[in-house]
Amino acid sequence: MTIQYIRSVEVGGTSVPLLVAQTAVAAGYPSPAQDYFDGTINLSEHLIHDTTSTFIVRVSGCSMEGAGISDGDELIVNRARKPVDGSIVVAVLDGEMTVKRLRLTPRGVVLQAENPEYPDLVVGELASLTVWGVAETCLHQLN
Repeated sequence: MTIQYIRSVEVGGTSVPLLVAQTAVAAGYPSPAQDYFDGTINLSEHLIHDTTSTFIVRVSGCSMEGAGISDGDELIVNRARKPVDGSIVVAVLDGEMTVKRLRLTPRGVVLQAENPEYPDLVVGELASLTVWGVAETCLHQLN
């Protein structure tokens, strides 16, 4: 097996060397011909589209599990991206930060939970709402 270390990638302030497989990994039976690593990859190039306005935030709670976002996951959030109906956003509602799906409805703005155990948040006329950023990627840890 040929293994090639690539240049370091910054992860949480620490330089981490990564390996890259030249071919895709099958989820079924492995091919004996695909037993080596080759090439390089820069995760920042693939995951971060605007370095000046992108942040990573850690999720607390399970209101977005239906969208594949679990407690402890990290979201890559772009503050420059324009939110649209259906975007998963980090919002500040009356001073409280939350992650929800943005819904623009005839009755007004709704911050929709993706877990039936949590109510949707209907933004009232007197409420203070700021969309802090749009979530672009969820980094989910595998157990």
